Amino acid sequence: MGRIIFYEDRNFQGRSYETSSDCAELTSYLSRCSSCRVESGCFMVYERSNYMGHQMLVRRGEYPDTQCLTGMSMSDCIRSCRMIPMHRGPFRMKIYERENFGGQMYELMDDCDSIMDCYRMSNCQSAHVMDGHWLMYEQPHYKGRMMYLRPGEYRSMRDMGMGPMGMRIGSIRRIMEPLANVRAAPLQRQDDVPVAWRIQELHEHENRRQVVDEYEAWTCASCTFCLH
Repeated sequence: MGRIIFYEDRNFQGRSYETSSDCAELTSYLSRCSSCRVESGCFMVYERSNYMGHQMLVRRGEYPDTQCLTGMSMSDCIRSCRMIPMHRGPFRMKIYERENFGGQMYELMDDCDSIMDCYRMSNCQSAHVMDGHWLMYEQPHYKGRMMYLRPGEYRSMRDMGMGPMGMRIGSIRRIMEPLANVRAAPLQRQDDVPVAWRIQELHEHENRRQVVDEYEAWTCASCTFCLH
């Protein structure tokens, strides 16, 4: 089971609130949220109440300034969170070209770094998640804003709280369970892009240990996220 602690002030100061489940309104417990620490598991954190607005995946680690996570102008912009259960079985989802499961349909069981290159789909406007938990990305190669989908039917991506026009989908990735320790560490600015965090995951693979570095970055100009 996951566990996350939110703090009113940066650098884990001020009043705190701890949860291991979904929370639709963090301001019921804290006046603001300026930092957080993920003790175990992984969570989606949201800019607005009721799991709306910009969202970001956070894994085990320390996040002393939530402004770096969201790329927004406010330092207390986390308003809600979801705990993501770890899925150990097969992954399966169907994506549709149009709303209400219309148009072209393709079934995914693995990551897709570009729905245009893989399926000649310019966008995905509805989806049906049968198994597993997934992240939809605004751009190909898992970049840009992200959107969390758990098992269920999604008749219109415009209803997901990402703004009146919704979010164009460019790539799709499974949320996989890390097999060992995961930690987050701040990085320095690179190429004029303020890199927020490096998350290192230690995986067991073919009887050897591998370190996988994931870089989560954001740019103020476009308020989007990049995952390299």
